[in-house]
Amino acid sequence: MFKFLEPNKIFLITSKATKYVMVLFILVLSIGLVEALVLSPQDYKQSHSVRIMYVHVPGAWISLGIFSSITFLSLSGYIFKNKNFFLIAKSLAPSGLVFNIVALVTGSIWGKPTWGTWWAWDARITSMLILFLFYLIYLLAWRIYQNKDKVYKITTLITIFGIINVPIIKYSVDWWNTLHQPASINILSKSSIHSSMLFPLVIMTAAFALFSLLIFLMKYNTELIKIKNKGLDRL
Repeated sequence: MFKFLEPNKIFLITSKATKYVMVLFILVLSIGLVEALVLSPQDYKQSHSVRIMYVHVPGAWISLGIFSSITFLSLSGYIFKNKNFFLIAKSLAPSGLVFNIVALVTGSIWGKPTWGTWWAWDARITSMLILFLFYLIYLLAWRIYQNKDKVYKITTLITIFGIINVPIIKYSVDWWNTLHQPASINILSKSSIHSSMLFPLVIMTAAFALFSLLIFLMKYNTELIKIKNKGLDRL
């Protein structure tokens, strides 16, 4: 089934998809910003500073989701000996790093009026910082190692160690006493967030997901063009 994942066949799809994703991203982002900045009510405690949530939370979610995807792709590539999985993982990493930074920066901005400090070595904040370091190490490994077989093995090991941190980020507010508030959205139980805030949060998450997809397509297409210029039909 991996014959459908050959660079030439994928490029026919990804090269055309970019412009459609861009249009859809702009549309969804516009709706999300209106909902988040205008229509969404202010919080009774945090006032208008709660609007940072519409950037902070989606940024954290996307960052965690991308790293989880990178780990799955790296393991799959290593097990099935399909190098294109590694290329997809490599192309996803930059947007994951960007959203990790977005989550850290907006969390710091949110923390100043809410907690009275720009930074605290809170369990969730610290674990998100550790995730940032794993993203950084992962991307540096691709730049440092020229031997492809070696970089595949090293980046896979990095993701295996890094994925351990993902459930720590998720459950840190439950395992330790932290400044960070508990989860307001629960899939298996009733969410504590009001629908007037949940809707713009979902829309902004969709916009961020589309943006990460857009960055991925641009990066992935660039990588495929490099392969094509080298005269390679397969990875």
